Amino acid sequence: MSEVKRKKSETFESLVRRFHKKLQQSGRLIQSRKIRFHEKPKNKNKVRREALRKKDIREKREYLKKIGKLKEENTSNYR
Repeated sequence: MSEVKRKKSETFESLVRRFHKKLQQSGRLIQSRKIRFHEKPKNKNKVRREALRKKDIREKREYLKKIGKLKEENTSNYR
């Protein structure tokens, strides 16, 4: 853990800036992000099953659109 002591007549903003700089230099932020966002690699069978499932769903949607049972949604995003 990085530790920074406040200097005499130092503002809070400069203390936080100094602490952040020391934390970045130590490499703790990068290490914690690697741990936080790490995903286990999927096995090949699971990837194949997901791909086949998505393909099947896509084909069903296209068929329903073609026969008129499904409305075509607007693909543009307005926010």
